[in-house]
Amino acid sequence: MEPINPGRVTALLKAWVGGDADAQSELIPLVYNELHRLARYYRRKGGGGDTIQTTALVHEAYLRLLKIDNIDWNDRAHFFAVAAQLMRRILVDMMRADGAAKRGGRDKRVANVALDEIPIPGSDRAAELLAVDEALSRLTELDPRRARVVELRVFGGLTHEEIAEILRISQQSVMRDWRLAKAWMLRELNARSA
Repeated sequence: MEPINPGRVTALLKAWVGGDADAQSELIPLVYNELHRLARYYRRKGGGGDTIQTTALVHEAYLRLLKIDNIDWNDRAHFFAVAAQLMRRILVDMMRADGAAKRGGRDKRVANVALDEIPIPGSDRAAELLAVDEALSRLTELDPRRARVVELRVFGGLTHEEIAEILRISQQSVMRDWRLAKAWMLRELNARSA
C-alpha cells in the first residue's frame, strides 16, 4: 500500500466541498484504508466482541462524513479527526441503542478503567464506554483541547505526532495534555464508581 499524499487528500477534500463529484470518487480509495486502520485500532483495543465489524464501522463513519454539509476541510488531518469523532459517536450510539442504560449501564460501577483498553459495545465491560464518553464530555466543558487530545488518542488511535499536526501544537504539548487529561479522566471515573 503506497503512502497517502497529504497534499493530494487536502486538495480533493477542498474540491469535494466545492461540489466536484469526481473529487469525492477519487478521495474514497485514498482515505478508505486509513479509516479502516482507525476502526481496526479501536476494535483491537476493545479486546474482542463482534457487535460491529471493522468494515461496518468504516462504512457508517464514511456515510456520516458524506452527510456533513458546509464544512471547510482544513487538511487531511482535519478529515481524520472528524472521522475519529464520528466513530466515537457511532460506538456510543450503539451502546445506548443496545439499552445499556436501561439495564443499569449508566449506574453500573466502573472501576479500574484503562483508557488504553476502552471496550466496544457488546463486551462484558461495555458500560465503561458510556462512562468514558460522559467523563470526556465533562472534560470538554473544562478544557476542550485536552479533551480533544483524549478523543483523538483513545477513539481515533492517533499518535502524538498526528495529534500535534491536527491541533497545530507541539508534540511536547500533546504529551503534557495527554498526561494531565488522562489523570483527570481516571480520577473522574474512579470518583463516579465509588
